[in-house]
Amino acid sequence: MMRKVRAASATAARGQRSLRARALDYLSRREHSRLELLRKLAPFAQPEESVEALVDSLEREGWLSNARFVESVVHRRAQRMGTTRIVGELRRHDVDDSLIEAVNSQLRETELARALAVWRKKFGALPHSPAERAKQARFLAMRGFSQAIAMQIFKGAGESDESSDWKGD
Repeated sequence: MMRKVRAASATAARGQRSLRARALDYLSRREHSRLELLRKLAPFAQPEESVEALVDSLEREGWLSNARFVESVVHRRAQRMGTTRIVGELRRHDVDDSLIEAVNSQLRETELARALAVWRKKFGALPHSPAERAKQARFLAMRGFSQAIAMQIFKGAGESDESSDWKGD
């Protein structure tokens, strides 16, 4: 009888370690938001295990951080995506609004330069027709850049004092 109780508690302990090991495995590969980690771990949790408690302990121990997750997303996406797209991704991950606002203001400062780099890489030349202009504007919009930024690029690209900058020299 005592052996069965010990075996059951050992199995439960292994299950908890297994879930914890799975969480640490996810976190060792890249940063995750709290919500994302909860979703990933939920299918593997045993009925007696609390995924919330595990994630809480990982946060207390410093393994999980939404601030680091935000930095990671910005680092991975900022060179190719606009502010709107990045902020939308952070909202989908249920990141705290104060972190999102800080990132939003930071990204808005560099949005024109980032959009210009993306536009240059894809097109490099001003549109010659309304259809081409619409195509280029749609491309930038799909990347999360605003229409105002696209218009600035199209207007700024025609200025003669910056013409050498627009050719990718």
